[in-house]
Amino acid sequence: MTDYTIGIDLGGTKIAAAILDRRSGTLTTRKVIPAQAHEGPDAVLARIAGLVRALIDESNLDEQIGGVGLGVPAVIDVARGLTLLMPNLPGDWVGKPVVDILRGQLNRPVWLVNDARAFTLAEATWGAGRGADTVVCFTIGTGIGGGIAIDGKLHLGLDATAGELGHQTIDPNGPPCGCGNNGCLESLASGPAITTYGIKAVLQGVTTNIGQLVNQDITRITPETIMRAAMSGDPVACEILERAGGYLGIGIANAVTMLSPNRVVIGGGVAALGDWLLNPARAMLKRRCRTAPTAKIEVVGAALGNDAGVIGAALWAASK
Repeated sequence: MTDYTIGIDLGGTKIAAAILDRRSGTLTTRKVIPAQAHEGPDAVLARIAGLVRALIDESNLDEQIGGVGLGVPAVIDVARGLTLLMPNLPGDWVGKPVVDILRGQLNRPVWLVNDARAFTLAEATWGAGRGADTVVCFTIGTGIGGGIAIDGKLHLGLDATAGELGHQTIDPNGPPCGCGNNGCLESLASGPAITTYGIKAVLQGVTTNIGQLVNQDITRITPETIMRAAMSGDPVACEILERAGGYLGIGIANAVTMLSPNRVVIGGGVAALGDWLLNPARAMLKRRCRTAPTAKIEVVGAALGNDAGVIGAALWAASK
């Protein structure tokens, strides 16, 4: 087992990469480049390969680097190294042999992992879940991803599909979700869902200062806008965050009922709402979960920030 692995985090607009020193748990080299995903999958993979070469050249660690872990926002076939569905990046990623392509270009092992699972592995190993036997993670942004780690290892389930916590049904009569279901957690508590609540309030003429904060330009409303309104005491904004946090709490309660984890970690861009989202989620967890010892279960914010995806991908490679 080598001391160093490379982690790559592919996002919609950028590609982040770093070399992980497994002994110290530190990132020794970091680089971020634009994804330029509009150029298509082959161009993106070529950029990833070039980024890996640049990291290796800069670090002078060529012989000490084992493999490369690549985290992607996609449904994947872990065993065959394929992307099956990548809705947030343009181009035909269906059945793309990502691992074979990159192995051919880099002449070293490459391992594919879902980005939310990479986040989970990082937070469970060196982040907010460190030291806990069972960790459940939610990543809240444009969508809601998730993951489960037990005794420091990812629980992937059948065909590596375990952990899609954003696609549990919260309200069977709820709004349509991008996955084809109705009332998924993602459709009720993601960044776009929270934004939609704010836009609807403004368009319906409800008394709120959400619109004033963006000069009545509803296209500028974000979850952060709604938090700012809530901080000023706006009751409509407070209710929106209470509602979204409550939906998240139901999702957490479901996961806790099934897995009884020591810790639940919340990350992603929307997690910046902090206790505006987490406090109603914690309250809903206690209300909805009657079988697990909720007083012993911590619901906490993630600790590794933007590094979690890269760290998790590198740890995934190191585990092989």
